[in-house]
Amino acid sequence: HPHPPPPLHSMWDLRSDTVTKPTRAMRDAMAAAEVGDDVFGDDVTVTKLELLMATVFGKHAAVFVPSGTMGNLVAVGVHCELRGSEYVCGDLSHIVQYEQGGLATLMGAHSRQLTTNADGTIDVDKIEAAIRADDQHFPATKVVCLENTHNKKGGKVLPIAYVDEVGALCKKHNLQLHVDGARIWNAAAKLNETPARLVRAADSVSVCLSKGLGAPVGSVIVGSHEFIRKCRRLRKACGGGMRQAGTLAAAALTAYEEIWGNGEIDADHVRALRLANALDALPGLSVQFPPVTNIFFLNINTEAHPYFTVPVVCELLKENNVLTIPWVGNSLRLVTHHDITDQAVSEIIEAFRTIPWYE
Repeated sequence: HPHPPPPLHSMWDLRSDTVTKPTRAMRDAMAAAEVGDDVFGDDVTVTKLELLMATVFGKHAAVFVPSGTMGNLVAVGVHCELRGSEYVCGDLSHIVQYEQGGLATLMGAHSRQLTTNADGTIDVDKIEAAIRADDQHFPATKVVCLENTHNKKGGKVLPIAYVDEVGALCKKHNLQLHVDGARIWNAAAKLNETPARLVRAADSVSVCLSKGLGAPVGSVIVGSHEFIRKCRRLRKACGGGMRQAGTLAAAALTAYEEIWGNGEIDADHVRALRLANALDALPGLSVQFPPVTNIFFLNINTEAHPYFTVPVVCELLKENNVLTIPWVGNSLRLVTHHDITDQAVSEIIEAFRTIPWYE
């Protein structure tokens, strides 16, 4: 493991893979980072990160942004720069569900929301049917947005052939394809493919650095030189122009080498499956479906155990050093990451066992 496991009785945090603490190597890199003013283009460490991410994802250029939400906001905002533009997306996409409607309120972009399938895809024929005719009554369709892996579908991975098919459809209709790659590293690890192959058909990708990789802050947008030039300009208007951001970029560069380079994301998936299988065997609990990557949903049988509502279970787990969050209905979402070690999985299972389901 890239850093020593926390001591016994640590608080094991399953709320998200955003909660990771930077490793010792990341902290050392931050302290030693060569920095400059990135708005002036003087921060060589940020530039190094951007060049690396552009190469890793097979695109020409990249720009560092403070968050994945800003990554999607800026990228789709550039695609929809014409006032009255529309983006096509899944109705359960993170862009629609968890980004405060920023594309509407800040960019004037209209969403065309289509049904998200159980595997995180949107039917290709429905995407094509949703493309607007060139008519003054309609918004102008500009971009299709996919999410890989899919958060609300439990970390499902989009098949490469599917992304390629959507990309071909976009080219046929002169549209752009944007991929929300909040957990694109998990998808690449699961498919045992390069990140570049997963997004070959995409015109832009928002790549999160602070989930699977475990960097403390940041995302990058990747795309063509002209597209990234526009993104950099819009980033400034959104308040995302950071100055001596090389300290953050240094942590991300180290995270790429340490977490991605050492196969740590695969270990996250193995631990999620081990945890899910153990919890599914306990009374009062059932896993909605086995985890594909690092996310799964755990149902609580409140009919058989009416006292154990989701808030009560969360509180009981917290008393036993496990943090979780309520999800839809009577369920919890559990997310593994590089801070959840093998030892952690064992202690989390024991914490669930301490709940007196039979009393």
